[in-house]
Amino acid sequence: MSSAGKFCIEVNFLTGRYVATFHNDRRQSEWPPHPARLFSALVATWADADRPDQSEQKALEWLEALKPPAVAASGAVARKVVSHFVPTNDATVLSSSWYDRNAETVRNLTEQLREELASSHGEFTKKADRIQKKLDKTRDVENQVTPTGTTPTLKAVQMFPDRRVKQERFFPSVTPDEARVTYLWDGSPPDGLGEVLNGMLGRVVRLGHSSSLVSCRLVQENPPAPSLVPDSTGNGVSLRNVRRGQLKELKRQYARHEGVSPRSLPYVDVRYRAVADTSPSEPQYEPDTIGDWIVFEFSRDCRALPSTRAVEIAAATRSAVFHYAEDPIPEEISGHRSDGTPTSLPHVAFVPIPYVGYEHADGRLLGIAISVPNVLSDASRQALFRAIGSWEREASPELMKLVLGSKGVVRMSRLRGPASAISLRPGVWHRPSHRWTSATPIALPKHPGQLGRGNAAVRAKAWKAAEDAVKKACTHVGLPEPLSLEVSFNSFISGARPATRFPVFTQNGRGGKEVRRQLVHASVTFDRPVSGPLMLGTGRFLGLGLMRPVKMSEADNPVADRSDG
Repeated sequence: MSSAGKFCIEVNFLTGRYVATFHNDRRQSEWPPHPARLFSALVATWADADRPDQSEQKALEWLEALKPPAVAASGAVARKVVSHFVPTNDATVLSSSWYDRNAETVRNLTEQLREELASSHGEFTKKADRIQKKLDKTRDVENQVTPTGTTPTLKAVQMFPDRRVKQERFFPSVTPDEARVTYLWDGSPPDGLGEVLNGMLGRVVRLGHSSSLVSCRLVQENPPAPSLVPDSTGNGVSLRNVRRGQLKELKRQYARHEGVSPRSLPYVDVRYRAVADTSPSEPQYEPDTIGDWIVFEFSRDCRALPSTRAVEIAAATRSAVFHYAEDPIPEEISGHRSDGTPTSLPHVAFVPIPYVGYEHADGRLLGIAISVPNVLSDASRQALFRAIGSWEREASPELMKLVLGSKGVVRMSRLRGPASAISLRPGVWHRPSHRWTSATPIALPKHPGQLGRGNAAVRAKAWKAAEDAVKKACTHVGLPEPLSLEVSFNSFISGARPATRFPVFTQNGRGGKEVRRQLVHASVTFDRPVSGPLMLGTGRFLGLGLMRPVKMSEADNPVADRSDG
């Protein structure tokens, strides 16, 4: 069999759920399953045989030497994590400070490895190999284990069933839109190894937690389009992968821990980027809001804020960044010229991210993104990064706070890896789409009149003016007028709060007079895909007018009328 072509491993989740803990956060769920986890499942299947087959070992060694695979996976909804208290085996097995100390070291080494791989276009240099060995050594937990025979008597007594303490444990899971994930490699198995590999896959019964039952198979025809592809220069998600020698390392580690002592999974961190849903050959519109997002994730106990407080959260984040920015603050960051008048240039936006678009979405704010448009100058971009860096250094990355005055404090941290909440992943908001719906209401550039009062003719005229204002908001960010649009007080997407529930939004008009902006929700459709992120209206720099891409095949959420019923 030729080495050219592609082959795929398809994993089907028999229960419709995937249960696995993210490798550096026990409260986060992992999605999609990392390639290194799949490889370890294959190794475990091979080793569980009464007599491990040499041809299967050869297939594993061939697989580990391949370049990282692309991944085809749907979106997934994370289940709310509930803690469980279970008896512990030995609370003294690992030193109490090991996790915190090693986690910081692993983060630093991982960043070094990413930078080196990016500069070498994904090739493992001698420097990258040295960093990888340091990572492997840091992840080795055996030297942290209390030596056999040295456990104090009092601690040993606590091991008896009636004396064992209970500790908090988490079993995070996700429900994928499609209960299937496919891994795609370049090349085809050499003669005979395909059948051997498929035989092993047929014996794999779980991936992740023991409740994640799976059915796996080899697929070599009609592979699905990937949703994630390796890209060492990208800023997308990171997935754990394997490289040549992985099987040997797993065997060496098993000989030490024998499935009883603590262990860690060896892996190589590989950066991936999301693949757009639309064909690359299809022309796309690009608004001037298009660019990168720097995402900050709210701590779990601070995710009760409704999206109606979006402007308040955005303003607090903006103030914090300005506090740490060097004077004078560039016009492309502040949004104002030196004389205090609004700039005409695209500039940095502060975009709170609500949980919307899913069946059980409730509109809570999960985090906030600082949106950096592509047209931002290098000088302004660097000034923004320095301000964020100064904020993090003073507060520490894990303890950044937004002070809301008498209304409390929001704790958050900058997102450095895959987000547990899908809504926090930039790809959800950036993917090209013909159709977009508002997650937070649009502040209209011109007041349309009485939308909810007067007779039918007066209201119809006002709603027509609102539609025209939304069209103007589209053209203002460099888009053509939409092919079709709808406007309403109610939202067109699950979880989004009605426009009438949001506080009054005012801006300075001519002569410094405050102007009250009318808020409405909108659904707009264009004749070709529009790349995101997309924010519309006069409040787009402070959390309003955030648009979410919607697949054309998805049905609208019903809107009974244009009132806030």
